[in-house]
Amino acid sequence: MDTVTHGLFGLTIYKAIDKKDQSKELKRAYFLTAMVGSQIPDSDVISQWWDQQGQYLMWHRGITHSVFFVPLWALLLSLLCFWFWGVKEKKIFYVGLLSVFIHVTSDIFNAWGTGYLEPFSTMRFALGTIPIVDFFVWIVILAGFILNRFKKYATHSIFQVVGLVIIAHFIIQSVQGYWIYHKVEEKYSQVALSADFIPWHFKVIGKKGGVVEISDATIWSEPKLKDRVITADEKGLEQLFLTNKKAKTLYEWAPFVVVVDEQNRYGIYDPRFYQNGQSFLFEYMEKNVHDEADS
Repeated sequence: MDTVTHGLFGLTIYKAIDKKDQSKELKRAYFLTAMVGSQIPDSDVISQWWDQQGQYLMWHRGITHSVFFVPLWALLLSLLCFWFWGVKEKKIFYVGLLSVFIHVTSDIFNAWGTGYLEPFSTMRFALGTIPIVDFFVWIVILAGFILNRFKKYATHSIFQVVGLVIIAHFIIQSVQGYWIYHKVEEKYSQVALSADFIPWHFKVIGKKGGVVEISDATIWSEPKLKDRVITADEKGLEQLFLTNKKAKTLYEWAPFVVVVDEQNRYGIYDPRFYQNGQSFLFEYMEKNVHDEADS
């Protein structure tokens, strides 16, 4: 999920806590834990400052997003709360667990994925059933704030319901995505999903032989082909990886890639992020570099 959505998750967690008769220090501890816990796994973005090997795609949403690191982050947040306000409360640790767990787990549902089981597995978990920026989640949380202004219900009750609605949304989207995936998987040798911004709409990316097809799909209609691209021969990949280290990382990171062999460049891109004739995850080398190496 994007930074704004993670922040909204943290705010929802904080609002869903019954803080009646709690001290000012404890309330502040809950707020810090919920908000920082909902963002702290993304602290790995600083790794791009020293990335000299083109490994950032693997490092971002890697070890910091591991489910095994969740209690470590929660413990760190508990210690910070004790340091700032001298607060000792088990519930702070549990709020930290929940906040970080929601962050690392929700990221599994979009196409970017996470290294959820690192360091024991380098596999990237990416369901592609929820968009990275999910406006439906924003609307549900906004509705919670609007309803809360009327003061008819307790704040924590309203935002507990908000949380349940978001969970139901994730489940409904993922069930539909699984159904679509299962429906098309026999047609292709490799398949990936990418959720659209409109709920219940998906992009299906299927590869068979040297052809990659990108289709719009819903559970109530047949997939509608939007783009068909040809993936070139992979004979130049070894030289590409020597020339562009980020290309090798992209090849390992993506479920599959499209190979581009043009007059002036040779490269690969992730078709899950293909739009308007290009993908923003595209790594290449200039063709003259390739030609010089061959000679």
